[in-house]
Amino acid sequence: MTVGQANPLPSFINDPTIGDRTIAENGLAIAFLGKQPIVPGHVLICPKREVAKSEELSFEEWCDILELKEIICKKLKIVFQAEGFNFAWNEGELAGQSVAHFHLHVLPRKTGDTGILEYEPRKFLYRPGTRDLSPQEELASIASLLRDSN
Repeated sequence: MTVGQANPLPSFINDPTIGDRTIAENGLAIAFLGKQPIVPGHVLICPKREVAKSEELSFEEWCDILELKEIICKKLKIVFQAEGFNFAWNEGELAGQSVAHFHLHVLPRKTGDTGILEYEPRKFLYRPGTRDLSPQEELASIASLLRDSN
C-alpha cells in the first residue's frame, strides 16, 4: 500500500454488534464472538487500538491479548468442554487477512467437532502432500542469512 492510499480492508472498530458479542476485556484488548464461527465458541481477541499487523502491537498490548487468551480458554473449557484449541491470525491480504485490525482466533476443539480436526500445517497453509526434509546444510545456510540480516 502506498502512502495516502486508503486501506481496502474493514476494521472492527465501528461494528455496533461487538458489545452484544463481547465476552471479556481488559485495558488494551477485547475478546468477542466471531460473526462467522468455524466451531461454536469461536472467539476473536484484538487490541482496542486499531493496528493491522502483529509487529505494530506494543508489549503491553501483547500481554493484554495473552491475558484474555487464558481467560477465554478457561471459559471455553467450562462452557464447551474444550479439550484443545486452535490459535491463529492472518497477516496481510496475501495470507488471507480480510479485516485490517489484528485479531487472534481462538477455536475450542473437542471430540466430535466438524471441520479440520487433524491439523497438518502443509494442508492448512496451502502445501498439500508430503515434502522431503530439507538438508541440514540448507537449513544452516538459511538460518545464517536470517541471523545476519539487518
